[in-house]
Amino acid sequence: MALSVCNCLISERVDASCKKILEENGIKVVQRETMTKNELLAEIKDYDGLIIRSGTKVTADVINAAKNLKIIGRAGTGVDNVDVETSTRNGIIVMNTPNGNTISAAEMTCAMIMCLASRVKHDCFGYDPIIPAEVAATFGVEFLALEHLWPQCDFITVHTPLTPSTKGLLNDENFAKCKKGVKVINCARGGIIDEKALLRALESGQCGGAGLDVFEEEPPKNLSLVKHPNVVSCPHLGASTHEAQRRCGKDIATQIVDMVTGKSLVGVINAQALSHAMTPETKPWIQLGEALGLVAKACTGQGNGKIKAQVTTLGTFLKNAGNCVATAVVVGLLKGDLENHVNLINASLFAKEAGLDITAKHSDSTPEFSTDECALEISTSGVSHKLVGSVQAGVPVLLEIDGAVFGKVVPLKGNLLIYKSAQNPHNLASVVGVLASAGIQIESYCVSAVLDGEQWNIMNIAALLVDLNPLQPYMKEVIQLAI
Repeated sequence: MALSVCNCLISERVDASCKKILEENGIKVVQRETMTKNELLAEIKDYDGLIIRSGTKVTADVINAAKNLKIIGRAGTGVDNVDVETSTRNGIIVMNTPNGNTISAAEMTCAMIMCLASRVKHDCFGYDPIIPAEVAATFGVEFLALEHLWPQCDFITVHTPLTPSTKGLLNDENFAKCKKGVKVINCARGGIIDEKALLRALESGQCGGAGLDVFEEEPPKNLSLVKHPNVVSCPHLGASTHEAQRRCGKDIATQIVDMVTGKSLVGVINAQALSHAMTPETKPWIQLGEALGLVAKACTGQGNGKIKAQVTTLGTFLKNAGNCVATAVVVGLLKGDLENHVNLINASLFAKEAGLDITAKHSDSTPEFSTDECALEISTSGVSHKLVGSVQAGVPVLLEIDGAVFGKVVPLKGNLLIYKSAQNPHNLASVVGVLASAGIQIESYCVSAVLDGEQWNIMNIAALLVDLNPLQPYMKEVIQLAI
């Protein structure tokens, strides 16, 4: 998919390197700090990109007003001030800088531990839902499941984004499982530690102290925790070092430039299908997936039945790209059916809502003497088809339909007339006559092998027919589409 960013709005104070890098790479930048929401609503419609920190709230109404927006870049880690679901629905990439302020936040955590500690033990336990135990061991961390971690620790620090699964992670129930006098530190996101539960634990002595750089509400109106004698608090400063802000500003600009130039895709929150879709080698396969989806949609018609599809990629090259090819197939299947523009970012969301049952699988082996291939099997309302395609010389091509192999590959581009007919040389002459009567020139013609006395025919034509009815007497099935 094309990811063109011509201009960008920076709505907060970001390191000067950010603007410099973007402008050096041909992206026009406007920086307006301390904008009101109404000012942002009026301004955002003119931009392809938006760069923020934690102060700008990118809500659904802001996103819906941003008709040209392609990317929201967060110069920092958390994206809880961005409506990611609405961004995804509108096909907008949400990107953060996962490593920009990590060191500074870790330093703040260590400082909080020192403030709370009379002595610090050196045994280190940890839990992460992604990092396996053997990797944690290389950091000097003994991996424990959460239920085993709570009673082991003198200090508990949290380092996660705020999500439904992490909200209130340390609550009354889990405080009760901890050592008496446990100390807790949160330099990540307010809300990961339940503040009411924390206050109760502090009052009872179950928690011996807390270091808080973040709060559920910022700035906090309820100062019970801030004023508590066993709490060390800061006004969300962990990522505010000069070094962190310099890294975040540089990183978000570099990531956007790398995305636009197709070099790489780093820090994307909501578009995993794009991770393998940026390279020049993969782009034709994305085009193939979308084209196969378009052809399959035309072949199965506009039936009301549930669509079931399976995408199978074959060959070692496609081992890591199969999922993004499958997502591209969904783009083709849904194109034109939705009010919103469907792309690789929102296709999976729309597929789920449309009840589209799509599965993807991969095999490293390919048919004898064959290249890498993609097969799409689709069924709905009693109609089923199988399409097999590939990429040759950078061009998506169709190899076969329903087991009928074409004598020469069919480029999947332009205006295509696809029909199935009995093996009869007079049919071709009749079809040519209908096209000639409509003033439409045939640019190329391909025919498949004969199966059960029938064969598939594909013509690339100069323009689509206004009416397919004159062709009906000569064929079993007929569709046309533009790719």
